Formats: sequence, C-alpha cells, structure tokens
Amino acid sequence: GAKFVQMFYHFARYVIIEDLRKLSVGTDIPFAEAVMWTPEDMYIAKARHRVAYNKLLQILQREDFVIQEYNKK
Repeated sequence: GAKFVQMFYHFARYVIIEDLRKLSVGTDIPFAEAVMWTPEDMYIAKARHRVAYNKLLQILQREDFVIQEYNKK
C-alpha cells in the first residue's frame, strides 16, 4: 500500500545517497554533501519531492498492473 511505497522511496533515496558518498570520495565532487543540504526555498524543495514521489508511485502502480495482467493470462 501507500506506507510500503513511502518506505521504499525513503530506502531508495538512502541507498542512492550512500552510493554517491562512496563514489565521490577523493574526486573533489561535493555532490553527496549537496544532496544532504537543506534548500533555502522549501516550497520548491517540497514540490520537487512531490513530483519525484508521484512519479515513483506511478511507476510502481504500472508495474503492479502489468504483473497482475500477466498472471491473469
């Protein structure tokens, strides 16, 4: 349900951030720190979060629909 999707989204975000941290060590790329940075305009940050969250939800729902249709056939 919705709680699973939210938990999965937060887990995926955590994994990506940790992966970026490992990949950016010693490369002088401050991208991993920028991901953890809090933006000044929280309205835009929340809007981007909603867009990303909704896109992930749509992808998961579409995948679930395809799997259900495949199982029916």
